[in-house]
Amino acid sequence: MAARRFQHLLLLLLAFLLILPVLALLASWTQWSGESAQVLREMASTVLPGYVWTSLGLCLAVGLGVALVGGATAAAVTLFDFPGRRTFEWALLLPLAMPSYVVAYAYTDYLQFSGPLQTWLRASFGLQGRVFPEVRSVGGAAVVFVFSLYPYVYLLARTALSERASHLMEAARLLGAPLRRRIRQVALPLARPAIAAGVALALMETLADFGVSSYFGIQTFTAGIYKAWLSMDNRVAAAQLATLLLLVVAVLLALERRSQRRMRFAAPRGDRAGLDAHAVPLAGGRLVLAWCLCAVPVLLGFVLPVAFMLRPLAADWSVLPWDRFAQWAFNSVRLGVISALLAVAMALLMAYSLRRAPDRITRGVVQLAALGYAVPGAVIVVGLLLPVGWLQAAAPSAGVGGWVTATVLGVVWAYLVRFVSVALQSVQSGYSRIPASFDDSARMLGTAGFGLLARVHWPLLKRSATAAVLLVFVDVMKELPATLVLRPFNTDTLAVVAYQLARDERLGEAALPSLALVLVGLLPVVLLSRTLRSRPQVPAAAPAKPAMVLDGALTRR
Repeated sequence: MAARRFQHLLLLLLAFLLILPVLALLASWTQWSGESAQVLREMASTVLPGYVWTSLGLCLAVGLGVALVGGATAAAVTLFDFPGRRTFEWALLLPLAMPSYVVAYAYTDYLQFSGPLQTWLRASFGLQGRVFPEVRSVGGAAVVFVFSLYPYVYLLARTALSERASHLMEAARLLGAPLRRRIRQVALPLARPAIAAGVALALMETLADFGVSSYFGIQTFTAGIYKAWLSMDNRVAAAQLATLLLLVVAVLLALERRSQRRMRFAAPRGDRAGLDAHAVPLAGGRLVLAWCLCAVPVLLGFVLPVAFMLRPLAADWSVLPWDRFAQWAFNSVRLGVISALLAVAMALLMAYSLRRAPDRITRGVVQLAALGYAVPGAVIVVGLLLPVGWLQAAAPSAGVGGWVTATVLGVVWAYLVRFVSVALQSVQSGYSRIPASFDDSARMLGTAGFGLLARVHWPLLKRSATAAVLLVFVDVMKELPATLVLRPFNTDTLAVVAYQLARDERLGEAALPSLALVLVGLLPVVLLSRTLRSRPQVPAAAPAKPAMVLDGALTRR
């Protein structure tokens, strides 16, 4: 009984640490004052409508774009057979390695008014003025997000279609239905829940973005939160704006959860169930269309941005900040390793507690921790600094602000709030493949408590835990808003340096840290593509982040 109470106390402490930013945002409404009311009224009459309409327009464009691109590419590689199909199956995942803000830097450097393409066109054809529309616009941001985030829809839709669509398409063909009717009445209804879930995930990433919106000068909700906090110096108003953004994210998360519940289909029985259904072979014009449909997203989402960033490296290596690159990489790796190990340790504790005693407290803690990835980084920053400000005002001599602001503790705390759910998803996936009979046998042999975790569970969870460490590490390396505000002084990371150099129009120098982030992001993408090629039949109920699919497959291989 004492051990159970200690376990509950520890879980409640973890839950409090992870949910504190959200609680602080909700508590900000109790700090209503005339000053905060005046700030909100001024914002409502000036910039807030712009935040709302810009964010809404951006979300509509991104949602429609990722649905079309991700759904069409998933249908192409799942339902049809053509030369190069196997290559496109994994190549379409490559944009997952590209942070959206890195794609924005690459396109801006190459396509802006003073960029090499427009300069060459004006010199070659005698043109005057701007040849292309301004890259730094809502339309440009929508294009960047669409070709950076469409893999969310692609992976989930491909998973859903590979479950049952080929068999049902084959049955419809035998019944005499033409190809268009089979796609419209069989494939699309099966893929619709997956597409909706992927669109919800892409929209959450769009709303949580700070790098693209800040660099392009777009007035989104995230930009408004930072302006209210830093420019207007009103934490309460910033927290209340963050609460509104959090409500929108909660609606999207509910939509994503509802869509994933509808993504469950009866799996075909027997190992030979998939051998009787065949993809439709393509030739002629349809083959060219399939090639273009699959090649364009890969080119725009990965190949061209990487080529644009390689250009300054190939032109003049001497201007690149090689002397400081090692320090930036060390800071990023250090924060990534610390955060990943702590996140996996917390995930193991919660998953083990849930397996050992799935009572109401344990289930509640796990559910709260699983929501962290949906909370935008800007919201976490405001939610962490707000209670720090309250404590500083109540006890100025305690120096509470020095514990969180500009310290490794503060930035790692923000990472854990956001990314423990990534590790928890991976560990729970590994636990789902350990039969409960193993626990009963171990107890009969005298192994119980944390000895069960160390001697029985851990050897079977090593692959899932390794995948969790990798995923959290990569996410921490790419995280920008929380790192930008909470990092210690003189502790710049690759993401922060890439943002600062790009903001200062030193895009050639920003290529080096940006490419380093891309190389790190390729690690889970390579593992994921290998996993999907070796086991095309993956569970239809995809996790909250598409790259998390790899952890379950690693435990099966």
